[in-house]
Amino acid sequence: MDRRTFAVAAGGALTGLAGCLGETLSGGTDTTNDGGSDAGGGTGTAQGTASDLAADADGYPDEVQAKPEDRTVDTSGLETVEEGGVDVPLLPVEDAHVWWAYRRARFADARGPEQYENSHIRGAVLSPAPEDMRDSDDPVTSWGTADRIVCYCGCPHHLSSIRASQLIRAGYENVYVIDEGFFEWTDLGYPVTGNGGGISEFVVRGDVHAKYAGENAWVSPIDSEQIESTNVAADGSFELHCKFVDVTLDTRLRVDTPAWSTTGTVRELTSGTVRGD
Repeated sequence: MDRRTFAVAAGGALTGLAGCLGETLSGGTDTTNDGGSDAGGGTGTAQGTASDLAADADGYPDEVQAKPEDRTVDTSGLETVEEGGVDVPLLPVEDAHVWWAYRRARFADARGPEQYENSHIRGAVLSPAPEDMRDSDDPVTSWGTADRIVCYCGCPHHLSSIRASQLIRAGYENVYVIDEGFFEWTDLGYPVTGNGGGISEFVVRGDVHAKYAGENAWVSPIDSEQIESTNVAADGSFELHCKFVDVTLDTRLRVDTPAWSTTGTVRELTSGTVRGD
């Protein structure tokens, strides 16, 4: 998978750098459950058993041949991030991989459909953070509220924290997000699937009045459903770390904040601090 970075150089010019994402299987073994560790499992089914949902909707991978070493994941001391009035647990990516390999958690991708189709964790379902689950055919709505769910995104955990907070407020009891995000998963060579293609990375910086601290800023290509988000900092500044598919310097983006919305090309919106129209 081609991964390009648009970096702002001196004078505001941008340059492109190419890299790669791994898509290989990784190995190692797990049979534990969760409560503060893995006790109880939280899957709503016996650990390691098949779901009664269709394979493309249950959030589990198909059979995993190569697995990490079997171990208990202790969740009692996880750091959290506050989002939407709730504390969302941040799960280290290596622990997420253990749960994934032994089908101890269902996985939900909180990004947009183009990003998901380009590449996602094997078995994960699409569950975009901005959507109201009550008004969609989101597969997560068919999962039990006691099921263990791991959400992820690429920013590395802002969109996933939004989706996780929505789930928690809806009554789901066992929800986590991958702390380091999807691209750490791929960089570690953990299994992904998708149609591949170029991913462009760049940062849109902006600011609003400090009274909006803690609220969300969003960015999306105008002609696609891809999206990234971040919190406004205490001083009103924000940084939107974008990882979008099929984006060039001339692609037009829309930036939405609690104070204003604006549009511009990637070139324009990465050339300085954005403050709206």
